[in-house]
Amino acid sequence: MASSPTDLRTDDALRVLRRVFGYDAFRGFQREVIDHVVAGGDALVLMPTGGGKSLCYQIPALVRDGVAVVVSPLIALMQDQVDALTAVGVRAGFLNSTQDLDARRRVEAAYLAGELDLLYLAPEALGARSTLQLLERGRIALFAIDEAHCVSQWGHDFRPDYLALSMLHERWPGVPRVALTATATSATRAEIATRLGLTAARHFVASFDRPNIQYRIVPKREPRKQLLGLLRDEHPGDAGIVYCLSRASVEKTAEFLVQNGIAALPYHAGLDAATRAANQQRFLREDGLVMVATIAFGMGIDKPDVRFVAHLDLPKSVEGYYQETGRAGRDGLPSTAWLAYGLQDVVQQRKLIETSEGDLAHRRNLAAHLDAMLALCETVRCRRAQLLDYFGETAAGGCGNCDTCLSPPESWDGTVAAQKLLSTVYRLDRERNQRFGAGHCIDILLGRVTDKVTQYAHDSLTVFGIGAELREAEWRGVVRQLLAEGLLAVEGDYGTLALTDASGEVLGRRRTVMMRREPERVASPRAGKPRGAATVVAELPPTAAGVFDRLRAWRAATAKEQGVPAYVIFHDATLRQIATDAPTSLAELSTVSGVGEAKLSRYGEQLLTVLAES
Repeated sequence: MASSPTDLRTDDALRVLRRVFGYDAFRGFQREVIDHVVAGGDALVLMPTGGGKSLCYQIPALVRDGVAVVVSPLIALMQDQVDALTAVGVRAGFLNSTQDLDARRRVEAAYLAGELDLLYLAPEALGARSTLQLLERGRIALFAIDEAHCVSQWGHDFRPDYLALSMLHERWPGVPRVALTATATSATRAEIATRLGLTAARHFVASFDRPNIQYRIVPKREPRKQLLGLLRDEHPGDAGIVYCLSRASVEKTAEFLVQNGIAALPYHAGLDAATRAANQQRFLREDGLVMVATIAFGMGIDKPDVRFVAHLDLPKSVEGYYQETGRAGRDGLPSTAWLAYGLQDVVQQRKLIETSEGDLAHRRNLAAHLDAMLALCETVRCRRAQLLDYFGETAAGGCGNCDTCLSPPESWDGTVAAQKLLSTVYRLDRERNQRFGAGHCIDILLGRVTDKVTQYAHDSLTVFGIGAELREAEWRGVVRQLLAEGLLAVEGDYGTLALTDASGEVLGRRRTVMMRREPERVASPRAGKPRGAATVVAELPPTAAGVFDRLRAWRAATAKEQGVPAYVIFHDATLRQIATDAPTSLAELSTVSGVGEAKLSRYGEQLLTVLAES
């Protein structure tokens, strides 16, 4: 029986997967996407970070005739992306503003001569007539639009230049397009499809679950000290990312970590371009560095061994949180997503929304994003289930790998406490025509005779001292959760508290308020048990652990010599298998996952030498 065209395409794709990338089988629906695009179909692909999105356009690029044009906003990482492809024998190049004229001409000549398999471009480059004229002179196999969520104006990383990409289909109607992202709700998917002219494209949506990531959200007390404890107890010597909201916080946190013996670097828009680039390159190329950054850092980072992502400030949206935490554990090994969250975060984010530019619809959209993020922080159910629900995916029961599953919190009827707090705000506003922040309201409830209480004679209020049954930390939790549920508002430059339209439902006893109980101290699940590099070695057979260390040392030296990140040589997962299997010939080495023909030819003898010396 003769093979069908689809079978032939699949056979070609499988051969490329094995020969070039060194893998024996596709994951998830990679094969379906690849077959669809190779056949000329348009696709919108949602796949979590580390799920293998890039193969969904790289393999079609090698099977179809012509050059795959990859549109990416990641100018600073294009060189690394090209280096990684070159390492496996793929002909790749990029055109962007970092190149000099000679380098640009060499890439253009290679494109026109058909000597490239993939060409990376920034979205703004497609707005230049010269780029469009260049592309028209060559043969294009497909267009891949990476980080496609950047087209969403309501998204967390909007890039205006993406809006012009709908013209690709108008200009090259016969060329298939594949848009890819790791983060998008159903509404964002619809927006991507509409704005990119992909309404007729086939959608491929993978599970958003990253089971190797442990999600933890802790009450914020002394966040830098809490972070230091996490790094020392659970991630000694690991690479990780720490996100802060402001540039000043980035600088202070990086300095604090360095002073306490942690190798850390800052990254934010206030640094000059050369310093940012140097710090990013060090993070990618050196082991065990911690990058302290604003959210400007990280998109497209292909470093597989990031063992933790920590947030010292509340993310603005679940999409942003998911995208940022997804930079941990791309290699599938155990990793941590840790967030320190407190009352001031809620106050600050509400104020930012209130003072933001844009119309009422824009502010409402920001508020909706924040509400979803607050719901994730305050939930008493499985964090992972809450996260997956947000993206329209149903989780079956608890995950067993988040803080609420490992140390289940209690919920309690906080209606009376809510009424006391709201009554305090009411009496200050209506009886005294005064508004104050959370700290002063809590002082009143606890019956504290402070200078401010005395100055305004607030000890004469009927609510003075009626809240002694709760600790200050618990009252701050009450305020935070009322703000999260829209039962309390923050107003003005000083973050004063005010009632909302819904407050009356609680004061009038028409609404019950269930709350998450704040424990005295929250013990870190599995505290003291490293989850990163030490765990990777510990999970190996005793005879293989030392071999793995020597292979990593060889990889580090080779990467330094070539001026590329270590993962461009081999991922940890590949070195683990080599250390465990202990191949003694090139033929045996070729069966290891991640060892394709080009890497076998280039590094095979060196690897066998390291193994023979072990």
